[in-house]
Amino acid sequence: MGKSRTDLFTVEQNDLADITRALSHPARIRILQYLAKQDSCVCGDLVAEIGLAQATISQHLKELKNKGLIKGTIEGASVCYCIDLPAMSKIQSTLMAFFNQFEQKEIDCCT
Repeated sequence: MGKSRTDLFTVEQNDLADITRALSHPARIRILQYLAKQDSCVCGDLVAEIGLAQATISQHLKELKNKGLIKGTIEGASVCYCIDLPAMSKIQSTLMAFFNQFEQKEIDCCT
């Protein structure tokens, strides 16, 4: 598939596509679920928790951070990660607004 023509779409449509692309891998979902359960930032090794190679985990963390879903801070030799709660709240609102467009209608146009 060629380069996407993002200029044909609204900012909101492009933002929603970026969000869903970031959430489209099960490892990223697992990482977010794990981080959401923690009471503090995670500085430890996610490899043991997730079960993927360190390089793979790092790539997924980078993608999540680039999309603003998580925050990361460097502490010594390790990087600590946590959920970016304001960003997640905005994403939740964006997804809810999208799905609310499809309220139940009386007309079934495809029967």
